[in-house]
Amino acid sequence: MYAIVEIAGQQFKVAKDQKVFVHRLAGEEGDKVAFDKVLLAADGDKVTLGAPVIEGAQVGAKITRHLKGDKVIVFKKKRRKGYRVKNGHRQSLTEIVIEDIVTSGAKKAAPKKETKKAEPKAKAEKAVKEAAPKAEAKPKATGAEDLSSKTVAELKEMAKAKGISGISSMKKAELIEALQGK
Repeated sequence: MYAIVEIAGQQFKVAKDQKVFVHRLAGEEGDKVAFDKVLLAADGDKVTLGAPVIEGAQVGAKITRHLKGDKVIVFKKKRRKGYRVKNGHRQSLTEIVIEDIVTSGAKKAAPKKETKKAEPKAKAEKAVKEAAPKAEAKPKATGAEDLSSKTVAELKEMAKAKGISGISSMKKAELIEALQGK
């Protein structure tokens, strides 16, 4: 059985009793840690994929030691410029041993409280529905200001409904005059 798990920002393919070097973890030597970001778990031919993680899956491990990685030399040079810089770096690592891989029955995540989130949404929808009839109850003005705020297409539709002829060649001002005249 193996699993692909995210540990300290990196993904690792792990199996039981495997030693893995990861970025430095908080905790002391001998501490047990659990990783719940299991992306894939495979047991023989049975493969389980997460979207993005498998719910209830967990990988348990034990910290064996903290150490530093090999020294890496970073050398920068620009030819014919007299520019040379040499830096070194040693990454802080933690060695862990994978103790167990649990695909189901692990400590479940806290249930999501959808009822509290749904109540404000329901109240907002109810307020919108109540406000809608009030908005429609307002009397509509038919003055020049009301018609000037409409688009040309809306004005042409209104003119068609009233039976005004020759509206295809009219400009907005002419449409407003024709609608106010009838």
